[in-house]
Amino acid sequence: MMPQRTMHSWSRAWPAPAKLNLYLHITGVREDGMHWLQTRFQLIELCDQLDFRIRSDGLIRLLPEHCTCNLVVRAAALLQQLGNCPLGADILLHKRIPTGGGLGGGSSDAATTLSALNQLWGLALETEQLLHIAAGLGSDVPLFVHGHTACAEGTGERLSPCPSLALPFLVLDPGVTVSTAHIYNAADLTRDTPRTKMHTLDYPAGHNDCEPVTCRLYPEVGRALAWLRTHAEGRMTGSGGCLYAAFASADQSAQLCQRVPPPWRAVLARGIASSPLLQRLQGEHNGV
Repeated sequence: MMPQRTMHSWSRAWPAPAKLNLYLHITGVREDGMHWLQTRFQLIELCDQLDFRIRSDGLIRLLPEHCTCNLVVRAAALLQQLGNCPLGADILLHKRIPTGGGLGGGSSDAATTLSALNQLWGLALETEQLLHIAAGLGSDVPLFVHGHTACAEGTGERLSPCPSLALPFLVLDPGVTVSTAHIYNAADLTRDTPRTKMHTLDYPAGHNDCEPVTCRLYPEVGRALAWLRTHAEGRMTGSGGCLYAAFASADQSAQLCQRVPPPWRAVLARGIASSPLLQRLQGEHNGV
């Protein structure tokens, strides 16, 4: 039985971090149209936050009501179904990660929903079970359940450890919402990059196969990338449209951040080896 205080009070500030793709190689296409990938994920400090309030009526409700992150609701409903759980939840989403920016915000929100409600509903599903659910929700969701910077293969679900770059990153948002499906359905997308030993690729080695297509279909992304590359080793993350560059010092990244021309926006975020979600889960487990 869920404690009474949990039923009627909010459990607040569950973190959902963003990621960068330090490279993204598309090595083939499956029969079902999904793409085979090799990528290196880098978690960064930029986070959405989610608040949860457990309901006794089984209803799952995402707030604020204009929010359109359907992946969060799908994650909660699937966990509820597979866990045979009679409880529901109000979920309040505080967005800081740009939507459609290739930073994995929606996937991270879904992963935090799975992990948090598994704890708050008292389901006690193992991480492997959550990873199985996550793989069915999207290619980036397992990364955020896993909670560590990692290399990934397959469609993004096969994760292996890799070093984290504890560097200050400038993340540039040109204000363009990119459709991942639009990019991956493009006829001129490179789909035959040779497979490589991922752990031999040290940043900034590698490239992003989505970059040329995204810059063609969304010219503002191309303009922002050209500007960034006049100042740093700029690269696009995921299918776009956010861009990033790593710097040797926080002062360097802060100086360039001040020079970003409007209406583009930039944030500074350091690379992290593990997700703050893992610390939160451990704190909840210990009753902190």
